[in-house]
Amino acid sequence: MERVIALVDMNSFFASCHQAENPALEGKEVIVAGDPAQRTGIVLACSYPCKAKGVKTGMAVGEARVLCPDAHYFKPDYRLYVSYSSRILGILRDFTDLLEPFSIDEAFLDLTAVLHLWGTPLETATLIKQRIRREAGLYCSVGLGPNKLVAKMAAGLQKPDGLTWLPTLEDYRRAFYHRPVRELFGVGSHYERHLRNYGIRTIGDLAAFPVQILKQRWGKNGETLWHCARGEDCSPVSPAALDVSRSIGQQKTLPRDVCTREQIRTVILELCQMVARRVRQGGYGGRTVSLTLRDSEFHFLTRSTSLHYYTDLEDDIYWAACLLLDRHWSEGQPVRLVGVTLGGLVHSWYRQLDLFGRQERQVRLSQACDAIKSRHGEKTIFRGVSLQEGSLMQIKNNTLWEKHRLYLPQMREKAIHLCEDCKFFVLVQGREELRPGCVASIRAYASHERSVPGVIPVQEIMRLVGQEGLRQVLQGAHPEKQSCGRFVLKAAVR
Repeated sequence: MERVIALVDMNSFFASCHQAENPALEGKEVIVAGDPAQRTGIVLACSYPCKAKGVKTGMAVGEARVLCPDAHYFKPDYRLYVSYSSRILGILRDFTDLLEPFSIDEAFLDLTAVLHLWGTPLETATLIKQRIRREAGLYCSVGLGPNKLVAKMAAGLQKPDGLTWLPTLEDYRRAFYHRPVRELFGVGSHYERHLRNYGIRTIGDLAAFPVQILKQRWGKNGETLWHCARGEDCSPVSPAALDVSRSIGQQKTLPRDVCTREQIRTVILELCQMVARRVRQGGYGGRTVSLTLRDSEFHFLTRSTSLHYYTDLEDDIYWAACLLLDRHWSEGQPVRLVGVTLGGLVHSWYRQLDLFGRQERQVRLSQACDAIKSRHGEKTIFRGVSLQEGSLMQIKNNTLWEKHRLYLPQMREKAIHLCEDCKFFVLVQGREELRPGCVASIRAYASHERSVPGVIPVQEIMRLVGQEGLRQVLQGAHPEKQSCGRFVLKAAVR
């Protein structure tokens, strides 16, 4: 029995969500874009009237304003988009349980076994479109085909609000063999440039090209491209496809170019902390570390290296990322974007212990930090390096640093000599105290006398109250309040 696979693709999803929230914007120019002040000012999505005037995803906001001066601009609201995406997936699950989310605005459905409930493939797809329009207020395009690849390609033929059915591979080949190879799913500008060197201009050219040459040039990826060009795909629709992550990464566009190794390493360390925390939350371990840099000319550099063991610790990821930085980046070359990814993720893995217990200490430290952040917020505890100029913490929390400008320079001065050995600073919100019980090498934290959040290094606490005072704090038998100049020692975690 021939399979019937559908791909539901929401049209201009981000922009359409804002239009659904405000129906008065339907049919008008809507652009979702980042913040030019943070140099993330590019178009993320736009409505079809904007596309008709030449606005494209990735275009600078300034260029978009020239083309659409009267458009309605919105900053991205990812909670809104996730809410609409969840609502749409709920509608699709009413038609079949064989549903595979492909992205936030796309999903595959295997309709083969449920057509007797809903009618022909075209009738079923029409019902899906009508329910999404009625219940979510959004338009979508639906592609139907004998496999996931053909359904994906078919969904792009008619936009917006399209419906295309290619029942057989012959229908696919008639529809796509004459089209440019760049329109094939999985072919970007890099592949297109290399394929042109082989005289491959169209999807039909690629389908007729000897597969052995493609395998010699690109290995398994070359063979996969050849099968895609021919419309061949036997992969199932898997509802659990997103339950397992293959990689977890984080990247940040900086508000200004950085040119020194120390500045880039600061950003890398903070990204590694974010990546490692997400890896631990998912219960993963990984061994392939990737570093991505983009310079002021928008050229990307991505390099990877594999560790000899699986890890979920930021220090291991940071060490590997810095190794890639030293190998592939030239001092003084401006960088505007930094990204770190941990790949090769697995759920079942064994931690490689070391002779002197460093790994064990790092694991306990990470567990304690995770517990603190889960209970009191992500910004509750951070490394001292985050107090330096240009750190991501300062970029995100300019208002916080302004609030504490009276004593922050003093803290930053103490932080600088602590950065190399990665000692911790702790931020406590108001008078809220942490509960003892976490096992870690974190010694203590502090808050300002006036109930203003503050930061203080462990070494400073040791200097002010001494070893005995710290021991009493750890045992929970400290005096009423040990005065620490502008700070008051309040509690400790051990």
